Amino acid sequence: MTPSSKQDTALRGYDCIQSYLRTLDSSPGVYRMLDAESRVLYVGKARNLKNRVSNYARPGNHSPRITRMIQETAAMMFLTTKTETEALLLEQNLIKQLKPRYNVLLRDDKSFPNILVSQSHAFPQIKKHRGAKKETGRYYGPFASAGAVNRTLNQLQRIFLLRNCSDSDFETRTRPCLQYQIKRCSGPCVGLVSEADYAKSVADAEKFLSGRTKGIQEALAAQMSDASAAMEFERAAALRDRIKALTQVQSAQGINPQTVAEGDIIALHIDGGQACVQVFFIRANQNWGNHDYYPRISGDEDRSEVMEAFVGQFYANREPPRAIILSHGLDDPELMADALSEKAGRKVEITVPQRGEKAELVNGALRNARESLARKMSESATQGRLLKGLAQAFDLDAPPTRIEVYDNSHIQGAHAVGAMIVAGPEGFEKNQYRKFNIRGDDLTPGDDFGMMKEVLTRRFKRLLKEDPDRKSGVWPDLLLIDGGAGQVSAVRQIMTELGVDDVPMVGVAKGEDRDAGKEEFHRTGKSVMALRHNDPVLYFIQRMRDEAHRFAIGTHRAKRTKAIGATPLDDVPGVGATRKRALLAHFGSAKAVARANLADLKAVEGVSDNMAQTIYDYFHENG
Repeated sequence: MTPSSKQDTALRGYDCIQSYLRTLDSSPGVYRMLDAESRVLYVGKARNLKNRVSNYARPGNHSPRITRMIQETAAMMFLTTKTETEALLLEQNLIKQLKPRYNVLLRDDKSFPNILVSQSHAFPQIKKHRGAKKETGRYYGPFASAGAVNRTLNQLQRIFLLRNCSDSDFETRTRPCLQYQIKRCSGPCVGLVSEADYAKSVADAEKFLSGRTKGIQEALAAQMSDASAAMEFERAAALRDRIKALTQVQSAQGINPQTVAEGDIIALHIDGGQACVQVFFIRANQNWGNHDYYPRISGDEDRSEVMEAFVGQFYANREPPRAIILSHGLDDPELMADALSEKAGRKVEITVPQRGEKAELVNGALRNARESLARKMSESATQGRLLKGLAQAFDLDAPPTRIEVYDNSHIQGAHAVGAMIVAGPEGFEKNQYRKFNIRGDDLTPGDDFGMMKEVLTRRFKRLLKEDPDRKSGVWPDLLLIDGGAGQVSAVRQIMTELGVDDVPMVGVAKGEDRDAGKEEFHRTGKSVMALRHNDPVLYFIQRMRDEAHRFAIGTHRAKRTKAIGATPLDDVPGVGATRKRALLAHFGSAKAVARANLADLKAVEGVSDNMAQTIYDYFHENG
């Protein structure tokens, strides 16, 4: 892969692009178009760079979007690659990284949850997992949502009685928990099931997740018959309940496809200059849910261009399934299939079915995309009216496109956190939410003003450093502060000290009796005001304030929970989860570990002489 240098020229548009042609060859690669301020306008790939770029150098049948892009182009950059497949993969990575204005962009790019059957314990735990697959075990997914994972986990617990408790909880149990009492766990923590029997249940659960349920039901039925013959009626009744749960799951799976064992169904609908892409996840012949996306388009792209951009970006950091079934074809499906196959290390097939069950699956996904886009457009229209009403209520120059709402959470100053949520034309933008661990050691416990000062200082110092010209779209048009005149005055002083005194802010305070619906609004230099109790704008503000409060409380609880579960052993170099469990099981508490002598530490299973010395030195050198 070879980068070319950027050309220093005052040329613009067609003339600028034409000036690069004499230095280009016919290699495959990726090109970038930049404006006069070196911001990336567009990223594209080419089988032949010279031929592809020459298309932009001549006025012709370009769409309005491409024409505008050409007119703004002041420079170009090139990266040559060995193959067109490599160019395609590089293109999608650069688009995700740079987010060029004129590319089709996949805006919602969250990861999807999986089910993890851990392998780090004699009695494996089954749990929901999201993020990098670093933990030892087998992963099943992806599922479209946390709700889909939770429903499946609930089914697995009812049928196979697998534990979902953490390893630390497992090690410290002395009697069965509630999960055992409600017949969702077999009680391995207190020896109510053997390791061999539990391992068989785990194997059956993995067969279930792989779509092989018929043999499981037959085995359970045989066990029930044997239990009845042996007059073990309580055990037979428990097996009967498990068979009943499995039968209910199988009947619910009647809608699942028979001809798609592993694949993603991707359907695109475009209307009114907006697009919705619906993705259904099929694994082990089971529908594991769906998710909708709204890629950013200009409105003059054809469907194949939008679909190709979506597929490339969607799988840029995800493992593609064996089959990708589309509603609309790509310009070069073989190239995309080759690129995804290379990424996955196995064959990936891309198809656009015309008949049969696969076509019916695509039609169902298309219907969902059409309905989702209609709802989205309706919600966007409503959101636009609310933002316009907000601008009128608070005398803003224009409807805000980015509203930031701040809140703090703590208990008597402990585990203090700050939270920021963001709302705009698309509603709540959760990928823009931010949390702040309050660091101020000199703060008085419970000093809300001090905490707010720290949060705003950190937030806007970073903005001033990273985007002083305010061109990235991440500067707020309005700040909502939970509080009255005092809070607004304090925030205004903070912002003035930072040199940011042109961002409007509004304090939202409860009325005298602190009832929702009687909020008062405070602004610098203006009298207190209120909105009608049935004004939609008031409801909108309440929703934003409540969302900020929810996010702050959730962040605080997570921090508090983590702190409660922490022990001094967490800070000892080389002591991970397994050694921590062994030490706690041997000594009973972290305090006892700290007081232990070197010989006792060496006696712990799994703790070497060197590690025992490390643990001993840590506690004695640190008092």
